[in-house]
Amino acid sequence: MPWPSGSRTADRGDSVVITSRSQERATAVAREIGGAAQGLALDLARPETIADALAEVGEVDCLVISVIEQSANSIDDFDIAAAVRTVTIKLVAYVETVRALHGRLTFDASVVLFGGLAKERPYPGSTMVTTANGGISALVRTLAVELAPRRVNAIHPGVVGDSPKWIDVPDHPHAPRTPIGRLVTTAEVVGATEFLLRNTGINAVDLFVDGGLRVT
Repeated sequence: MPWPSGSRTADRGDSVVITSRSQERATAVAREIGGAAQGLALDLARPETIADALAEVGEVDCLVISVIEQSANSIDDFDIAAAVRTVTIKLVAYVETVRALHGRLTFDASVVLFGGLAKERPYPGSTMVTTANGGISALVRTLAVELAPRRVNAIHPGVVGDSPKWIDVPDHPHAPRTPIGRLVTTAEVVGATEFLLRNTGINAVDLFVDGGLRVT
């Protein structure tokens, strides 16, 4: 899950597992979180390795898969390898991660999958990203049925202004077009994620955290 949320859960005494393609990075973030947090190397671009990578993970009551693949890929200059990678990470690997942990999900477990605003607001070069994020919406519905009574929801952030990708980019064009007059923050995305994890009446929904950009 996003590491600020991991920090909050660790502060409550929960055991937290942070994953990254790099074991070094995962360990560093787990150390930063402290408590019972641990880091684990996991490469969603290689879904055939996921089950083995998660073999030592114990019982799971909250699962957040937040990998975002944003490579531009236009119809005029279509990159098949990049397209396959996008779909593999966003759909095949998400499903395989859930499958690999299925037997360890608690009876009242909650799953949150990250999509993105491109699902609703395509842009030039977003064909595969938009398609994959649209697939997340379908995926949460079928998983909510297959994993019942466990809950499965999707979160679709807009541009996150204080994220590493955007924090040094001034005057993003989305800011003045958004009803709240600014980009959303990491804390707001984390808070929305925790809402989906904890509210036991919310199931099979798409939650947009975009400051209302979709209505403009």
